[in-house]
Amino acid sequence: MAGKEFTVNLNKPLVFQVGHLGEAYQEWVHTPIVTDESPRFFKSDFMEILTRTVWWVVPLIWVPVAMWFISVSYTMGHTLPQVVLMSVVGSFIWTFLEYCFHRFLFHIETKSYWANTFHYLIHGCHHKHPMDGLRLVIPPAEAAILAIMFWNLYGILFTISTRPALFGGGLIGYVIYDMIHYYVHHGQPTKQSIKKLKKYHLNHHFRIQNKGFGITTTLWDRVFGTLPKTKADKKSG
Repeated sequence: MAGKEFTVNLNKPLVFQVGHLGEAYQEWVHTPIVTDESPRFFKSDFMEILTRTVWWVVPLIWVPVAMWFISVSYTMGHTLPQVVLMSVVGSFIWTFLEYCFHRFLFHIETKSYWANTFHYLIHGCHHKHPMDGLRLVIPPAEAAILAIMFWNLYGILFTISTRPALFGGGLIGYVIYDMIHYYVHHGQPTKQSIKKLKKYHLNHHFRIQNKGFGITTTLWDRVFGTLPKTKADKKSG
Protein backbone atom coordinates (compact mmCIF):
# COMPACT_ATOMS: atom_id res chain seq x y z
CA MET A 1 0.00 0.00 0.00
CA ALA A 2 1.61 3.25 -1.06
CA GLY A 3 1.61 6.76 0.33
CA LYS A 4 2.90 9.72 -1.67
CA GLU A 5 6.53 9.10 -0.72
CA PHE A 6 6.41 5.98 1.43
CA THR A 7 5.14 2.44 0.93
CA VAL A 8 3.86 0.42 3.88
CA ASN A 9 5.04 -3.18 3.74
CA LEU A 10 2.11 -5.23 5.05
CA ASN A 11 4.39 -8.22 5.60
CA LYS A 12 6.42 -6.37 8.24
CA PRO A 13 5.37 -4.99 11.68
CA LEU A 14 3.12 -2.02 10.91
CA VAL A 15 3.10 0.35 13.88
CA PHE A 16 6.41 2.09 13.31
CA GLN A 17 5.88 2.23 9.54
CA VAL A 18 2.60 4.13 9.32
CA GLY A 19 3.97 7.36 10.75
CA HIS A 20 6.14 7.79 7.67
CA LEU A 21 3.04 8.21 5.50
CA GLY A 22 2.67 11.80 6.70
CA GLU A 23 -0.35 13.53 5.15
CA ALA A 24 -1.09 10.41 3.08
CA TYR A 25 -1.84 8.49 6.28
CA GLN A 26 -5.51 9.55 6.50
CA GLU A 27 -6.36 8.25 3.05
CA TRP A 28 -4.37 5.07 3.64
CA VAL A 29 -5.87 4.21 7.01
CA HIS A 30 -9.43 4.81 5.81
CA THR A 31 -9.02 2.43 2.89
CA PRO A 32 -9.94 -0.85 4.60
CA ILE A 33 -8.46 -4.26 3.96
CA VAL A 34 -11.30 -6.73 4.50
CA THR A 35 -9.72 -9.91 5.81
CA ASP A 36 -9.91 -11.91 9.04
CA GLU A 37 -6.12 -12.00 9.23
CA SER A 38 -4.49 -10.21 12.16
CA PRO A 39 -1.44 -8.25 10.92
CA ARG A 40 1.68 -7.99 13.02
CA PHE A 41 2.12 -4.69 14.85
CA PHE A 42 5.46 -5.05 16.65
CA LYS A 43 8.69 -7.00 16.23
CA SER A 44 8.63 -7.74 19.97
CA ASP A 45 6.48 -10.77 20.84
CA PHE A 46 5.67 -9.25 24.25
CA MET A 47 4.40 -6.00 22.75
CA GLU A 48 2.48 -7.95 20.13
CA ILE A 49 0.64 -9.99 22.77
CA LEU A 50 -0.49 -6.79 24.50
CA THR A 51 -2.31 -5.67 21.33
CA ARG A 52 -4.33 -8.85 20.86
CA THR A 53 -7.40 -9.72 22.92
CA VAL A 54 -10.06 -12.40 22.44
CA TRP A 55 -13.56 -11.01 23.02
CA TRP A 56 -14.52 -13.09 26.07
CA VAL A 57 -11.64 -11.66 28.14
CA VAL A 58 -13.56 -8.38 28.48
CA PRO A 59 -16.60 -9.70 30.42
CA LEU A 60 -14.41 -12.20 32.27
CA ILE A 61 -12.31 -9.40 33.76
CA TRP A 62 -14.60 -6.39 33.95
CA VAL A 63 -18.01 -7.77 34.98
CA PRO A 64 -16.71 -8.98 38.39
CA VAL A 65 -14.86 -5.68 38.87
CA ALA A 66 -18.01 -3.72 38.00
CA MET A 67 -20.17 -5.77 40.38
CA TRP A 68 -17.69 -5.20 43.20
CA PHE A 69 -17.75 -1.44 42.72
CA ILE A 70 -21.56 -1.46 42.58
CA SER A 71 -21.71 -3.49 45.80
CA VAL A 72 -19.52 -0.92 47.57
CA SER A 73 -22.24 1.73 47.24
CA TYR A 74 -24.71 -0.75 48.72
CA THR A 75 -22.48 -1.44 51.72
CA MET A 76 -22.10 2.32 52.21
CA GLY A 77 -25.79 2.66 52.98
CA HIS A 78 -27.66 3.02 49.69
CA THR A 79 -30.76 0.91 49.11
CA LEU A 80 -30.86 -1.71 46.38
CA PRO A 81 -33.19 0.36 44.13
CA GLN A 82 -30.86 3.36 44.54
CA VAL A 83 -27.83 1.28 43.63
CA VAL A 84 -29.60 -0.18 40.58
CA LEU A 85 -30.65 3.32 39.46
CA MET A 86 -27.11 4.68 39.88
CA SER A 87 -25.73 1.75 37.90
CA VAL A 88 -28.16 2.41 35.05
CA VAL A 89 -27.21 6.10 35.10
CA GLY A 90 -23.54 5.09 35.00
CA SER A 91 -24.19 2.92 31.94
CA PHE A 92 -26.01 5.81 30.28
CA ILE A 93 -23.08 8.15 31.00
CA TRP A 94 -20.85 5.58 29.27
CA THR A 95 -22.85 5.90 26.02
CA PHE A 96 -21.97 9.61 25.95
CA LEU A 97 -18.30 8.93 26.73
CA GLU A 98 -18.25 6.26 24.02
CA TYR A 99 -19.52 8.80 21.48
CA CYS A 100 -17.04 11.48 22.57
CA PHE A 101 -14.06 9.13 22.46
CA HIS A 102 -15.01 7.84 19.03
CA ARG A 103 -15.72 11.23 17.50
CA PHE A 104 -13.15 13.53 19.09
CA LEU A 105 -10.19 11.22 19.82
CA PHE A 106 -10.44 8.18 17.58
CA HIS A 107 -11.16 10.31 14.51
CA ILE A 108 -8.63 13.08 14.94
CA GLU A 109 -6.81 13.93 11.72
CA THR A 110 -3.06 13.45 11.98
CA LYS A 111 -0.08 13.88 9.70
CA SER A 112 3.09 13.90 11.84
CA TYR A 113 5.04 10.69 12.46
CA TRP A 114 4.15 10.21 16.13
CA ALA A 115 0.58 11.45 15.77
CA ASN A 116 -0.03 8.95 12.95
CA THR A 117 1.56 6.19 15.01
CA PHE A 118 -0.57 7.03 18.05
CA HIS A 119 -3.76 7.21 15.99
CA TYR A 120 -3.05 3.90 14.30
CA LEU A 121 -2.58 2.21 17.66
CA ILE A 122 -5.75 3.54 19.29
CA HIS A 123 -8.15 3.28 16.36
CA GLY A 124 -6.63 3.56 12.90
CA CYS A 125 -5.74 -0.12 12.90
CA HIS A 126 -9.42 -0.96 13.32
CA HIS A 127 -10.40 1.07 10.28
CA LYS A 128 -7.57 -0.40 8.21
CA HIS A 129 -8.33 -4.00 9.28
CA PRO A 130 -12.00 -3.86 10.42
CA MET A 131 -12.41 -7.64 10.56
CA ASP A 132 -9.35 -8.32 12.72
CA GLY A 133 -11.10 -10.18 15.53
CA LEU A 134 -8.15 -9.95 17.91
CA ARG A 135 -8.06 -6.14 17.82
CA LEU A 136 -11.75 -5.33 18.11
CA VAL A 137 -12.14 -5.14 21.89
CA ILE A 138 -9.99 -2.90 24.08
CA PRO A 139 -6.96 -4.74 25.54
CA PRO A 140 -7.13 -5.10 29.36
CA ALA A 141 -4.00 -3.01 29.99
CA GLU A 142 -5.37 -0.08 27.97
CA ALA A 143 -8.80 -0.44 29.56
CA ALA A 144 -7.24 -0.44 33.05
CA ILE A 145 -5.43 2.83 32.35
CA LEU A 146 -8.68 4.44 31.16
CA ALA A 147 -10.55 3.01 34.15
CA ILE A 148 -8.09 4.57 36.61
CA MET A 149 -8.42 7.92 34.87
CA PHE A 150 -12.21 7.86 35.06
CA TRP A 151 -12.23 6.58 38.65
CA ASN A 152 -10.21 9.64 39.65
CA LEU A 153 -12.45 11.94 37.58
CA TYR A 154 -15.55 10.48 39.22
CA GLY A 155 -13.98 11.25 42.59
CA ILE A 156 -14.18 14.93 41.66
CA LEU A 157 -17.67 14.82 40.15
CA PHE A 158 -19.58 12.55 42.55
CA THR A 159 -19.95 11.82 46.26
CA ILE A 160 -17.97 9.11 48.04
CA SER A 161 -20.93 6.74 48.25
CA THR A 162 -22.41 7.28 44.77
CA ARG A 163 -19.08 7.16 42.96
CA PRO A 164 -18.60 3.34 43.10
CA ALA A 165 -22.05 2.45 41.69
CA LEU A 166 -21.87 5.07 38.95
CA PHE A 167 -18.38 3.87 38.04
CA GLY A 168 -19.42 0.20 38.15
CA GLY A 169 -22.41 0.99 35.94
CA GLY A 170 -20.04 2.68 33.53
CA LEU A 171 -17.92 -0.48 33.43
CA ILE A 172 -21.03 -2.52 32.61
CA GLY A 173 -21.78 -0.03 29.85
CA TYR A 174 -18.25 -0.47 28.55
CA VAL A 175 -18.58 -4.28 28.52
CA ILE A 176 -21.88 -4.00 26.60
CA TYR A 177 -20.17 -1.64 24.15
CA ASP A 178 -17.26 -3.97 23.45
CA MET A 179 -19.54 -7.01 23.11
CA ILE A 180 -21.89 -5.22 20.70
CA HIS A 181 -18.94 -3.86 18.74
CA TYR A 182 -17.48 -7.34 18.34
CA TYR A 183 -20.84 -8.85 17.44
CA VAL A 184 -21.75 -6.30 14.77
CA HIS A 185 -18.47 -7.13 13.04
CA HIS A 186 -18.48 -10.91 13.40
CA GLY A 187 -21.99 -11.97 14.39
CA GLN A 188 -24.99 -12.78 12.24
CA PRO A 189 -27.85 -11.10 14.13
CA THR A 190 -31.44 -12.24 13.71
CA LYS A 191 -33.10 -9.53 15.80
CA GLN A 192 -34.02 -6.46 13.77
CA SER A 193 -32.63 -4.02 16.35
CA ILE A 194 -29.16 -5.62 16.22
CA LYS A 195 -29.34 -5.91 12.44
CA LYS A 196 -29.85 -2.14 12.31
CA LEU A 197 -26.88 -1.54 14.61
CA LYS A 198 -24.72 -3.81 12.44
CA LYS A 199 -25.74 -1.98 9.27
CA TYR A 200 -25.27 1.36 11.00
CA HIS A 201 -21.75 0.59 12.17
CA LEU A 202 -20.54 -1.08 8.99
CA ASN A 203 -21.86 1.96 7.15
CA HIS A 204 -19.44 4.00 9.30
CA HIS A 205 -16.57 1.78 8.18
CA PHE A 206 -17.30 1.40 4.50
CA ARG A 207 -19.42 4.33 3.34
CA ILE A 208 -19.21 7.49 5.42
CA GLN A 209 -16.51 7.39 8.09
CA ASN A 210 -16.95 10.91 9.49
CA LYS A 211 -20.46 10.22 10.82
CA GLY A 212 -22.19 7.49 12.81
CA PHE A 213 -19.94 7.44 15.88
CA GLY A 214 -22.32 5.60 18.23
CA ILE A 215 -21.85 1.87 18.75
CA THR A 216 -24.40 0.88 21.38
CA THR A 217 -26.90 3.60 20.43
CA THR A 218 -27.53 6.19 17.73
CA LEU A 219 -28.83 8.65 20.35
CA TRP A 220 -25.83 10.97 20.51
CA ASP A 221 -25.43 11.00 16.72
CA ARG A 222 -29.00 12.27 16.59
CA VAL A 223 -28.39 14.85 19.32
CA PHE A 224 -25.19 16.26 17.80
CA GLY A 225 -26.11 16.03 14.12
CA THR A 226 -23.70 13.28 13.09
CA LEU A 227 -26.37 10.82 12.01
CA PRO A 228 -25.47 9.75 8.46
CA LYS A 229 -28.09 10.01 5.76
CA THR A 230 -29.29 6.76 4.27
CA LYS A 231 -29.14 6.17 0.54
CA ALA A 232 -32.92 6.64 0.46
CA ASP A 233 -32.57 10.02 2.20
CA LYS A 234 -29.99 11.16 -0.34
CA LYS A 235 -32.23 10.18 -3.27
CA SER A 236 -35.22 12.01 -1.80
CA GLY A 237 -33.04 15.04 -0.96
